[in-house]
Amino acid sequence: MDAAETPEVGPLDVVVGVSQGRTRPTPHPRFDVLLADDPDAGRPWVSLSPDGVHDAVAELSNAVLRHPIAAGVAAQVLRVSEPLDFAAALAVESLAYSALLAGAEFKAWRAGRPVRKPPSDGPRVRLERQDARLVIALGRAEARNAFDARMRDDLVEALEFALIDPDRAPVALTGDGPAFSAGGDLDEFGTATDLALAHAVRVEQSPARLVHALGDRITAHVHGACVGAGVEVPAAAARVVARPDAWFRLPEVAMGLIPGAGGTASIPRRIGRHRACFMALSGRDIDVDTALTWGLVDALEPAP
Repeated sequence: MDAAETPEVGPLDVVVGVSQGRTRPTPHPRFDVLLADDPDAGRPWVSLSPDGVHDAVAELSNAVLRHPIAAGVAAQVLRVSEPLDFAAALAVESLAYSALLAGAEFKAWRAGRPVRKPPSDGPRVRLERQDARLVIALGRAEARNAFDARMRDDLVEALEFALIDPDRAPVALTGDGPAFSAGGDLDEFGTATDLALAHAVRVEQSPARLVHALGDRITAHVHGACVGAGVEVPAAAARVVARPDAWFRLPEVAMGLIPGAGGTASIPRRIGRHRACFMALSGRDIDVDTALTWGLVDALEPAP
């Protein structure tokens, strides 16, 4: 749809606006993704080449056709959450996520992926005081720092300690190994039997909520794969610094879900809901240069 048009659509429809040329109209608020064939188009547009716009429209259309409920809910949650405060946006996300866990799209994904052996019992998070700062490190390097329930709870405990630290030391959030985090532990997806309780736990035990609460005291240092929770949680930090090898992806819609670790609250506050919706629906890898241009990260740092 041309971005100058006024769409008449339902609440779960996904509306993509396209602008051609350097003169862009003011888009209607109902658009969920905005694509421009101008490489210099700024926020809220996703800048692509003319061929890239065509490919992106086809890609987004296919994503919606494959998972219409998850895609529609993702766009809806981003729209609804835009004016809300951070805590309220997290609650909306979690409610929608729990509903999708009971849906046919997620169940089909889960049925096609056998659960593997239980994860190791090694340490998940390391908390250290280094000089004048606290370092909170994801320590499950052998699993590319995949988030499981234990890592979530250990990270929450470390962040709660940082919040009450009497020295109010600066906090660095880092990850061991080749990746900051490859996202949620897929073998735990769909294992909750009480989805209402799962919502309550998700809201109470939210690392993104605590990262946001730390305000200017916390800097996230990311590298390698930053997938799912691996981008949603650090995006809640006041400052995100990335190594040149960092890349970012939101894969959940292709699983019949939406981002569930705070991403519909944290990522739009950095890059706007239209670009966040593009990330969620396309599932594309976002390179570090694009992330820097968009504001998903604030600065680059050299590899150690």
